[in-house]
Amino acid sequence: MENHKLVLPGNLNHYGYLFGGDLLKWVDEYAWIAATLEYPDCNFVTLAMDKVEFRKSVREGTILKFIIDKTKEGNTSVQYFVRVYRGNSLTKNDIIFSTHVIFVRVDRNGKKVFLPKK
Repeated sequence: MENHKLVLPGNLNHYGYLFGGDLLKWVDEYAWIAATLEYPDCNFVTLAMDKVEFRKSVREGTILKFIIDKTKEGNTSVQYFVRVYRGNSLTKNDIIFSTHVIFVRVDRNGKKVFLPKK
């Protein structure tokens, strides 16, 4: 799955760069959307992100590209690899962030439940 986001003034920290918390929110949101589209009618919560390392700074007006790919499926959880690039590039030089996001399927009471069989 691919998604894009424009960095606006409200996304900047006091130094004029993208606030890392906003980037983490978008990574989590877009990975959750990928999981929800792949597993309709399932409720997911974020279990973990494996690494948080901001590789490049981002300024206002930058368009970010998010690439989300499923990398692992368990009994109750699913993992996605999220890569964030500057602009429309997919080169290693333009990657600003990457991480694995793990979601677990839960019922209405927050208890883990099995993923549906495909």
